[in-house]
Amino acid sequence: MTGPGAVPPVRQLRLVVEAEDYEAAVRFYRDVLGLPEQAAYSGGDGAEVVILDAGRATLEIANPAQKRMIDDVEVGRQVAPRIRVAFEVDDARATTRRLVDGGAAEVAPPTRTPWQSVNARLDAPADLHITVFEELRTLDERVALDGFGTDGGPAPVADDPPPAR
Repeated sequence: MTGPGAVPPVRQLRLVVEAEDYEAAVRFYRDVLGLPEQAAYSGGDGAEVVILDAGRATLEIANPAQKRMIDDVEVGRQVAPRIRVAFEVDDARATTRRLVDGGAAEVAPPTRTPWQSVNARLDAPADLHITVFEELRTLDERVALDGFGTDGGPAPVADDPPPAR
């Protein structure tokens, strides 16, 4: 977006994940995590796809130092592959319990981060490494923190890496 009221050039971020065990992945993400089914299609030769609504999508780009810092804060060691999927939830602790009961492996329990969220790490179906996170402060409150910035808020402090999921 280049100005107030401008129409963004991209309307949707869609992450496409190949799942060897398609039924287990659909059950986990749709039924356990709770992503509503938006559409489903099937084709010849057993081809199937389901599109799940994950609410608002963002693309988070982190340099290697930021990725290492996030792993250190959330897990205590380097565990995340190059791509990690993060879901904002209302209750990270309850969601983590539900996801573990539903087939995910807990990598790190819900942890309060310096950027004031509660984040948990899991290995989930379809070979995805995921974070569930619960924001403890509003965006306006977070913008006032050192190291946190938005297009309309304070710039990050040079010595403090910006918060991320």
